[in-house]
Amino acid sequence: MADIKNLSPVEIWRNFDKLTQVPRPSGHLEKIQAYLLDWAKEAGVEAFQDAAGNIVMRKPATPGMENRTGVIMQAHMDMVPQKAPESNHDFENDPIETIIDGDWVRANKTTLGSDDGLGVATIMAVMEAKDLQHGPVEGLITADEETGMFGANGLPEGELNGDILLNLDTEVWGEFVIGSAGGIDITATLDYKEVETDKEDAAVKVTLKGLKGGHSGIEINEGRANANKCMVRFVREAISELDARLASWQGGNMRNAIPFQAQVVLTLPKENIEALNDMVADWKDELIDEFQGIEVAENIEFFTENVETPAKEVPQEIQDNLVDAIFACHDGVLRMAPSMPGIVETSSNLAIIEIGEGKAAIKILARSSHEYYKMYLATMMESCFNMAGMKVEFSGAYGGWNPNPKSDILEHVLKVYKEQNGKDGVVQAVHAGLECSIILGKYPHLDVVSFGPTLLSPHTANERCQISCVAPFWNLMKQLLAEIPAK
Repeated sequence: MADIKNLSPVEIWRNFDKLTQVPRPSGHLEKIQAYLLDWAKEAGVEAFQDAAGNIVMRKPATPGMENRTGVIMQAHMDMVPQKAPESNHDFENDPIETIIDGDWVRANKTTLGSDDGLGVATIMAVMEAKDLQHGPVEGLITADEETGMFGANGLPEGELNGDILLNLDTEVWGEFVIGSAGGIDITATLDYKEVETDKEDAAVKVTLKGLKGGHSGIEINEGRANANKCMVRFVREAISELDARLASWQGGNMRNAIPFQAQVVLTLPKENIEALNDMVADWKDELIDEFQGIEVAENIEFFTENVETPAKEVPQEIQDNLVDAIFACHDGVLRMAPSMPGIVETSSNLAIIEIGEGKAAIKILARSSHEYYKMYLATMMESCFNMAGMKVEFSGAYGGWNPNPKSDILEHVLKVYKEQNGKDGVVQAVHAGLECSIILGKYPHLDVVSFGPTLLSPHTANERCQISCVAPFWNLMKQLLAEIPAK
């Protein structure tokens, strides 16, 4: 493991190094919650855990600055647990193994947790610092942002005291975000009665892996291959031409990510096995050609393995309906934002498919900065899966964050950024879910801006943070806090 705690600025990297040692995948946050409370106690920082599992820290103003406007620094404690296929990492128990690679910090075949561990580490750095100048500050470290923003959704009204919110979850240094997309979870399910497999049939497991995957919001416009959408094209052809039958399907593992791997088990007449192998090879060539310049050709694996023939499989009619629905389901960008050139307005990701043992489940995250189109896309999905006889449920809905280009804190941030860096910052809205929209719904008086150091490929095993961005980010934070105006 690389010794990242000595990187500059040590105030942030020392704390981020500590966070990498505490398992904190979404949905399993007991260890990180306990750690943050223990850390705060040792540092002499007021802290508590609220009913939603969020950790709130408070620090009084530097003497003489008690009249300054209160600032809330916000980040989320959970991380996306993605790993390379060959990794044996256990996210619930193992620490993240960090690697210094030139100007980047990455992890060993797993997500790094810089999304949003660097934000949390920054809050910790401010809270423990003895030499910073600031008014009253709070740290809001939210729970389960990545799987439904449960911490922000459960945040009690009246818990926070500040008037300015600095969200530390933006992933391009020099970009200052003042708007984000809303989202809604779509889950389609179906229970079915399996049928016996033809005793004369053989079974083949077909695996597609090595795709980039990635963040289903920020990277959805890059045209990356979706493993489930690629797999369904092959499966439909195998069913049509080789009398294949579907026994099981496992594709994707995170609702808010582009799936990079999918696996199906098919049964078919023994005499068609060779033709199936040839079909897989042809589809591999097709995908390499189709995604040239987007995916890394040498990383794409599409192969078959002979497996024991399962006793049961999906009934043919159910199979055909499911395959048709998956084929028809929208994936990727639906609409660009008419008012902001180059920004995605509405998208979806066909994130997870689980079929087998009498149950089918398809999980999607639809995003849009436009409330009407968010529900339009959700209803489109509902209609698609209804035609396959599936039950469709919506959950975890959150609204978008409407930009306020006249924000006082935005103006202040841009001024300080230019003073320190000699160039103008970029004001941006992003096609990703930020908790700002939910927090603003509970605290509408807040003046909000989001920023952070550069992270690449979040939600993938190639996630990495640019070291050289962290020092100027920290310098910006320190001067911002020192110059927050009086109430």
